[in-house]
Amino acid sequence: MTLTIVCTLFSSISFFIYVAMYFITDNLQNDFKRFELEQFGLLVILLELLGAAGLIIGLKYNPLLTISSIGLALLMLCGLIVRIKFGDSLWISLPAMFYMLLNGYICYLSMR
Repeated sequence: MTLTIVCTLFSSISFFIYVAMYFITDNLQNDFKRFELEQFGLLVILLELLGAAGLIIGLKYNPLLTISSIGLALLMLCGLIVRIKFGDSLWISLPAMFYMLLNGYICYLSMR
């Protein structure tokens, strides 16, 4: 199993879990309320679901892997900016930063 596959599967499964957790618990929905972005919650979740599926399908069709990883990296960059704007600690902002960098790395690997 190559590094690209491992990173892609890890990221994709993580986003699928995040999407499920949005509907199972109130914590993630409350975050959107706290950030005054409640109206964008379902859109963000839909984009994360499409991105996660795109990563998996992208293992077979490389251009989709590149597009999906760029999309998820940009989404996580936006999440990181929002967390910084609202004064969240580095510890709380770390997941967004990690997934931004991970998906940026997947994009890099997909273009080699």
